[in-house]
Amino acid sequence: MAFGEHTSKEIIGSRSKELQGKKIILCITGSVAAIKSTEVARELMRRGADVYAVMTKAAQQIVHPDMVEWATGNPVVTELTGQIEHVTYAGEHRNRADLILVAPSTANTIGKVAAGIDDTPVTTTLTTGIGAGIPVIIAPAMHASMYKHPIVLQNIEKLRDIGISVLMPRMEEGKAKIPDTEEIVQAVVDRLTVERDLAGKRILITAGPTRSYLDAFRYITNPSSGKMGVAIAEIALARGADVTIVYGPASAKPPRGAKVIPIETTEEMLDAVVDELKAGKYYAAILSAAAADYGAADRKMEKTPSGKKE
Repeated sequence: MAFGEHTSKEIIGSRSKELQGKKIILCITGSVAAIKSTEVARELMRRGADVYAVMTKAAQQIVHPDMVEWATGNPVVTELTGQIEHVTYAGEHRNRADLILVAPSTANTIGKVAAGIDDTPVTTTLTTGIGAGIPVIIAPAMHASMYKHPIVLQNIEKLRDIGISVLMPRMEEGKAKIPDTEEIVQAVVDRLTVERDLAGKRILITAGPTRSYLDAFRYITNPSSGKMGVAIAEIALARGADVTIVYGPASAKPPRGAKVIPIETTEEMLDAVVDELKAGKYYAAILSAAAADYGAADRKMEKTPSGKKE
């Protein structure tokens, strides 16, 4: 560490060198999830990145800029001045940032970016960076009802259509929570180290087994773990695709960032696949599920008594 350099930078590269030499702009907006921003910054640094933060006024009411400066070891941009910080960080020149990460992002910021409005340090930096071709990753965080608003969902699709990666939030306790720190950091690593030849393309995957019910409780199935479909989904996500998984009751855990449609029966899987293909244009469909090949001609809606001959 050079004389006079911030001691927080001692952790850079302490975990891996995956992001060594990469400059990342961390944009922080006014979601309560802003309390996670320093954790995200530190983990990016441990992977080798140098992190520069830009904050909205609303974010500063939740996390003090001094805390963010301590976490990153760099001055925090809280307003745009004659230094034209947005151009210095994200303009069209050789020493610009390698990636812009918005974590957390409010619905308000998503809407502004989708509409090309740049009236905060964060949105102005994003407008500059998008125009300069810098990769952008957005991690939404808001109440679930806000996330489900049709216009918010349309805005997210607008951003994806121009190549921006929008991570799937964790839908818990009535909220669309910011993704786990590890997921956010891995998305950054993937974006900067893996070829993004599927960016902007939608891929539909089926995975896991299905069940063919005999009565209200008993069913025929198979021991498929769903691992193949999950592995395909992980690779597709890393290569930039927007992934939807129609997923049977398997043991493997679907990857974060994919849209998961849970199903049980072959009929439900078929209906889900048909609905998805009708609703939107997919680049590819990969049918890796172990769907049941046969079942009972007539499912009984009550439990068949044990020992009863049918």
